[in-house]
Amino acid sequence: MCGIVGYIGNNLSKKILLNGLTNLEYRGYDSAGISILSNGNIHTLKTKGRVKDLIDLSNLDKVDGYCGIAHTRWATHGEPSDINSHPHNNQNNTFSVVHNGIIENYSDLKNFLVSKNYKFISQTDTEVIPNLIDYYYKEGNDFLHSVYKACKHLKGSYAICVISSIFPDKIIVARKSSPLVLGKGINENFIGSDIPALLEYTKSFYFINDNEFAEVLKNNIIFYDENLSKIEKKCKEINIDFSQINKNGYDDYMLKEIYEQPKSIFRTLNNLNFENLNITKEYLKSLKKIYIIACGTAMHAGLVSKTLIENLCKINVEVDLASEFRYRNPIIDSNTLAIFISQSGETADTIAALELAKVSNAQTIAVTNVPESSITRIADKVLYTSAGPEIAVASTKAYTSQISLMSYFSLYLAKLLNSINDDLLKELETDLNNIPNKIKELFDNLDSQIKDIAKKIYLEKDIYYIGRGLDYYVALEGALKLKEISYIHAEAYASGELKHGTIALIENNTTVISIITNPLLVEKSISNIQEVISRGAKTIIITNQSLNKNEFNHIIKIPEINSYLSPILSIIPLQLLAYHIAKLKKLDVDKPRNLAKSVTVE
Repeated sequence: MCGIVGYIGNNLSKKILLNGLTNLEYRGYDSAGISILSNGNIHTLKTKGRVKDLIDLSNLDKVDGYCGIAHTRWATHGEPSDINSHPHNNQNNTFSVVHNGIIENYSDLKNFLVSKNYKFISQTDTEVIPNLIDYYYKEGNDFLHSVYKACKHLKGSYAICVISSIFPDKIIVARKSSPLVLGKGINENFIGSDIPALLEYTKSFYFINDNEFAEVLKNNIIFYDENLSKIEKKCKEINIDFSQINKNGYDDYMLKEIYEQPKSIFRTLNNLNFENLNITKEYLKSLKKIYIIACGTAMHAGLVSKTLIENLCKINVEVDLASEFRYRNPIIDSNTLAIFISQSGETADTIAALELAKVSNAQTIAVTNVPESSITRIADKVLYTSAGPEIAVASTKAYTSQISLMSYFSLYLAKLLNSINDDLLKELETDLNNIPNKIKELFDNLDSQIKDIAKKIYLEKDIYYIGRGLDYYVALEGALKLKEISYIHAEAYASGELKHGTIALIENNTTVISIITNPLLVEKSISNIQEVISRGAKTIIITNQSLNKNEFNHIIKIPEINSYLSPILSIIPLQLLAYHIAKLKKLDVDKPRNLAKSVTVE
């Protein structure tokens, strides 16, 4: 959510700032803006819409300088509009701020500032920040202390960058519960809400923690703790190839990332090292429960993981939505293992749940795709999916990499516990290692069939997904993919629950998509499908079982594999179906409306 870019150095800043915003478009946003210091003044231009709309502003050609900040906004307070777009300036135009996060007490701060004769023009929470900084500056504080005192009064979450026409040689940054990285160059320094914003210019990064501050100058970065005492930080090299965030000939990032899944899963499986977790058989036997906590797609990966761990390791596993977890007073203690799954490592609800688990003395493991993300600095241990940068908002390769990682982790725990027989263990290990090849095999026979089906259903208003066991969890993810990018109402239900209410929604020509991969559940699943067929439904079946083709409208075959691992394969036709439906509707596949890649506010 929201993107921040900042620059100070010997080069003109406008192109760098706009390139950074373009690289952050995947985060999701509804407006864009830029503030540049030039000739002793702050020049701010902003607009509702895309970065290209900002670039097209006629006045932008007339403005450039060697220090600036820029922003893409995802609306929280105030509708998307030119006025509500960031950056926001104080009423004298001497301070300009970009901000990610939510200021929960902005109303009180605004009332205070109004009482001091400050005027506001936007509906945003952010506008209080530059005016509060101005208030403390006028009390006699320097730039850094004015920002520091303002932040001490902010409740909520924030990552902020501040420039000032009074102090044109520095940018002040601060963060609390919202990501921010600093990039180091030669006679120049960079600021971003995410690493990809800056990879075009540097691979040397500093990471600041909650309640820390920094003065960013062109030749130096000075770091401060929550008491404004100077601290030292190590610069870290992030070796991500910038070409990985290009489309490489594909029409969309989402399609590229779908087809990258054989490579992303292969990298993930080959880069794992569970020995660093220091998990023993004795520790596992002491556990009362494992929690898996996540949001959205990552939560669906957690549901699949629950089945594997419970069945292979005989340990009770509970999967919880991160946004609900800490508000229900979960039972956590030192006999609890808590696993947190987040592609970005910056998901606000997941981080809040992780902090609760740590306070409660649980052992914590983060599963993420982004090195040095916030979640990695909080959790006791980290397991990385090696999916590479995922740019499209709708997750595909990160999801299958998460399931692949957690499948291998389940096998590792089962080995420690001696809880499954050798034949099953070998079968699962062999099948898991063969998954990249099986996905390639699937791609070879899939594209034209999926396109044909998409043409027949892309104008529908409602589509239903059903499955049993692990197939139900795949149905949840398939329905999410469709509604995320096509805006078609899609719901997933456990097949056996149809007759308990849902079947009332089925009428003539309703499309029902069913996933059937468990040989033990084929007969039950077929019975459920017959129930919807008898009420006029059109049926699409994703399966690796032998079914009578004449009974259904479409059967999409996937390779045979042990049913514990089938979700990694069965989701791929559903990803492609959602993609092709959205393309037929001429929608922005990579940047669906109202959504953001990283949800960094609660």
